[in-house]
Amino acid sequence: MPSCPWEDIIKNGDREAHGKAHGKRSTNHKEELNLVGRKPSGDILVNGTKKVEAAIEANQPPTSSGDARKEPVSGSEESFLHRTEELFRRYKDEREDAILEEGMERFCNDLCVDPTEFKVLVLAWKFQAATMCKFTRMEFFEGCRAINADTIEGICARFPSLLNEAKQEDKFKDLYRFTFQFGLDSDEGQRSLHREIAIALWKLVFTQNQPPILDQWLHFLTENPSGIKGISRDTWNMFLNFTQVIGPDLSNYSEDEAWPSLFDTFVEWETERRRKGEEEGGPTHLEDVQTTSLCTDPHAA
Repeated sequence: MPSCPWEDIIKNGDREAHGKAHGKRSTNHKEELNLVGRKPSGDILVNGTKKVEAAIEANQPPTSSGDARKEPVSGSEESFLHRTEELFRRYKDEREDAILEEGMERFCNDLCVDPTEFKVLVLAWKFQAATMCKFTRMEFFEGCRAINADTIEGICARFPSLLNEAKQEDKFKDLYRFTFQFGLDSDEGQRSLHREIAIALWKLVFTQNQPPILDQWLHFLTENPSGIKGISRDTWNMFLNFTQVIGPDLSNYSEDEAWPSLFDTFVEWETERRRKGEEEGGPTHLEDVQTTSLCTDPHAA
């Protein structure tokens, strides 16, 4: 039985953390894992039903007099719903009206993308997926509408523009904040990311625009496992600001400003590391520091 494709990103992290962040959920079939995200917003009708949901229901064969009274959808809308339904059914689970682990793996294979690629994170962002390794029917339909694609070929053709969109400052900020939620296990009521997951997601979300300080930051997190159990939402969000205003030499960092305390610890640790490196003639610059691979155990020698 294939494992969740997104497990490849963090599979070598702490076993306990991995179990909490990617554990359980179904007693009838494979365990479901938390993707990242917020629920799709959609436009709400007066009766509380989303427009896309109403359109989907309207396009289904009537099963009662109530269904028969629904207003018909337009020809273009009907074509979209029909093609999207065909695509969704190709990957949906047999027992649940959603695309789960096996379906997600086949979906990625058909899209010719690695499940751990940045492209998949961007697609989850556009679909506003609430759970890792899962697309609900509503998320899938609204996501296809959001990117204006309802076939494998159409989605593939949209990747270049989606990647360019993710480079825009305001869009990237939204993607960045989405990614924090992406790593949480909502069923566990998590409010902070496990350190190993945060490291993996930081590396992933900065795929296209890696800040100079990132490798030093990840190196610090990896080398201090006992003192850093989790990453809060505030720390996650503030790190983006940190990368934008603090230079790689850290010279303009001030503890008097309202930075999370973890940043104070990082600057002290990194400054000391550089000082020792200079005394010993070792690496002091970013390009000389060995970085941590997201696909290997961060604790491995």
